[in-house]
Amino acid sequence: MGETNQIERKLKLIHVVAIGLAYMSPMAVFDTFGIASDVSSGHVPAAYIVVFIAILFTALSYGKLVRQFPNAGSVYTYTRNIINPYLGVIVGWVTFIAYIALPMINALLADIYLSAGFPEMPGWAWIVGLIAIISFLNIFGVKIAASVNMLLVIFQALVGVIFTYLTIRSIAKGPESFITIGELFPSGDEFSGLFGAAALLALSFIGFDAITTLSEDTINPKKTIPKAILLVAGIGGVFFFGVTYFMQSLFPDVSIFNDIEGASPEIAVMIGGNLFLSFFLAGALFSVFASGLAAQLSASRLLYAMGRDGVLPKRFFGYLHPKYNSPVANILLIGVLSLSAIFLSLEAATSLINVGAFTAFSFVNLCVIINFIRHQGPRSFGLAVSSLLFPLIGLAFVVYLWINLDVFSIIAGIIWALLGTIYLAFTTNFFKKEPPQIAFDELEA
Repeated sequence: MGETNQIERKLKLIHVVAIGLAYMSPMAVFDTFGIASDVSSGHVPAAYIVVFIAILFTALSYGKLVRQFPNAGSVYTYTRNIINPYLGVIVGWVTFIAYIALPMINALLADIYLSAGFPEMPGWAWIVGLIAIISFLNIFGVKIAASVNMLLVIFQALVGVIFTYLTIRSIAKGPESFITIGELFPSGDEFSGLFGAAALLALSFIGFDAITTLSEDTINPKKTIPKAILLVAGIGGVFFFGVTYFMQSLFPDVSIFNDIEGASPEIAVMIGGNLFLSFFLAGALFSVFASGLAAQLSASRLLYAMGRDGVLPKRFFGYLHPKYNSPVANILLIGVLSLSAIFLSLEAATSLINVGAFTAFSFVNLCVIINFIRHQGPRSFGLAVSSLLFPLIGLAFVVYLWINLDVFSIIAGIIWALLGTIYLAFTTNFFKKEPPQIAFDELEA
């Protein structure tokens, strides 16, 4: 294993889906409900429909590219081989900022949840503790991490089901009624708020793309990864719509809450009392843990792909532990970088995720479009729809998300991209030498 420098294929479809759902963090639907309801004037379920349709087109683009390039590396791999090798490295560099920011966010959320229950403990202790545990699990192998994630995702789903049941029971007992089809979508001036909420909720779907970095861990990736991408996006979409449909039916106006950003814990108390609140907060904490575990796993795989191909120093980044068959150095590096959560705010870390995620979504759709334009074989109407129209729709939505980014995000993205460009110029003798090329082996199980 160590000699061939090749990751073993151990993951099945169910493992990949579990990692994707954990990365997506289904419990986030509760954290964003209050804000999204306020922005959309009480039309959160409709906002999820809009964002799901838009994200679905990008998911289809990912599926196409995974079949063509079933190697770890995600959008970095696609861009450097379809558009330009230099641009591919820069895109991979910018995308990576989201991979290192998500473990930070989960560490910060762990601090917030646990400090509320144990105020005598210093916040940094929770951050260090979470990062140490997820690093330990990821070092001992991808299948162990995937199995733990599966259990945590099941628990989150159980919390969601119980939450929905209690919400339905409250609606049946009270004066409220279920939202009708006619009431689902807004009318007139409220449509602008609907799309504003959709832009906010797009972050709920970040995760379906991260599983492309697990292609080399996966049995038969050309079939498994595209299925997993659509399943993760689809399961997430159904879960988000279902939960918010009943929440919005029970609470059409969120202005009644003391804290709109923290509306979900208040709802939990109202529908199930303090006992359910404890159960609900446990689910939120497990969500943070599972998402952090999946985020570090994906980030270490992306670094491994770039190290293996010599874009980053191979001796460090391309190293696999001979016994555990995992990129231990990368896992530890991500853990150390995640410790910066001690000094960052939640808002700053979220901004970094936006930049990385939107860069990945943009270039995945662009790669499919450019592939179609360069296609030498026979063209058909179906090919034009799937390889040109669909990615154009996905790209248009991502452009809208870029427009809605705050100034800090844009500045942070530009600075990070400049640092990557300087590194690339240094390692390629100011772009006179091409960066190392990937030897694409259509690796099968």
